[in-house]
Amino acid sequence: MAARERGEAGGERPESLSLFDHEADGEPADGPAGDGEDPGGGGPEGPDAGGAAAAGGEARRRRRTRRVLIGTLAVLLVLALGLFGVAYWTVDHYASAVPRIPNAFPTVPASAQPSAVPGAGTTFLLVGLDARSDVATTGKDAKAPAWKAGAQRSDTMMLLHISADRKSAAIISIARDTLVDVPGHGKAKINAAYSWGGPALMVETVQDLTHIRVDHIAVIDWNGFRALTDAVGGVDITIPQTIEARGDARQWDAGTHHMSGDQALLYVRERYGLPNGDLDRTKRQQNFLRALMLQTMNAGTLGNPTRLTGLLKAVGDVVSVDDRLSNSDLYDLAWSMRGLRPDGVRFMNAPFGGFDTVQGQSVVLLDDAAATTLWEAVRSDRMDAYLAQHRTTSDTLGDSVR
Repeated sequence: MAARERGEAGGERPESLSLFDHEADGEPADGPAGDGEDPGGGGPEGPDAGGAAAAGGEARRRRRTRRVLIGTLAVLLVLALGLFGVAYWTVDHYASAVPRIPNAFPTVPASAQPSAVPGAGTTFLLVGLDARSDVATTGKDAKAPAWKAGAQRSDTMMLLHISADRKSAAIISIARDTLVDVPGHGKAKINAAYSWGGPALMVETVQDLTHIRVDHIAVIDWNGFRALTDAVGGVDITIPQTIEARGDARQWDAGTHHMSGDQALLYVRERYGLPNGDLDRTKRQQNFLRALMLQTMNAGTLGNPTRLTGLLKAVGDVVSVDDRLSNSDLYDLAWSMRGLRPDGVRFMNAPFGGFDTVQGQSVVLLDDAAATTLWEAVRSDRMDAYLAQHRTTSDTLGDSVR
């Protein structure tokens, strides 16, 4: 402080002073020293009076500037906090609207389940139903359980694997008629597992089949996709060649169709008019999800408040997730995937091994050798390398889907 006073008394301004420096008594840092007289002997009326007045004016301007800056920063801070509060409320509000599924995982000992592989990404089991039951919630408004024994079979099974670096994702469909071992029930079609034991038995069946640890489960209501599709303004889907009407199946003309929710639902449900039945149907479901993803990530959707709000509202009517996923977990997952691009998401079917008839029922067989290689790629988070080697196989979803 003494050095500073010597600098002022000598008429020199210390170089260390800044716009926000000020004396304890409120006097500007570059103001005159002492009682207002010029230390050089000129006095108030002396030859330096004009300089002193200019210095005083400059000090007042700097004080005003400081007040403006501080006031502006305060306003920006309030706005930022307000926007954060709105954003947090929005995220929490819509995340809370996503129903949670209790008891969604098998209760068998951990030693009887696949081991989790640290740093190997996240794997979801996606289960599609044609009609989803109300999911139980806590409190007085609790509704019916998410599953009732024998009430429904799962229409779609997909494994969604998100890479550890969140730069890629793979969606693998398992045909509903795939013949598997269902714990406690023997050989059966995989979709029977949901009917017999709900989400927990479905998870256990898939884990036993693939030896992949399922981190989370999401139950999707295909019927609810009508609202989701309409919320983004419809989707564009290309039919490569005309498929004639067959039975209750409608005719699909070749060309690109802008589909509403109702039309998209007919598209994903159809299988009787398709050459490979359920296998082609799973590819249609994947093709629809790809089109919906592209439309959702389109700036016209994300930049339109009405569409974005409708999309967020529709999510809770379409998807239920296990109760291990909290609101903050959902937010963190979505935020971690912000850099994922559409071309980083790949779709495929589990390797097809042929058709067969078991006890009078048509079933789908897996190619066990090829499937073992695929499951290991998922388990070790090496799907990018796997897909680089298998991108031309018929199991991988291409640009042309019947």
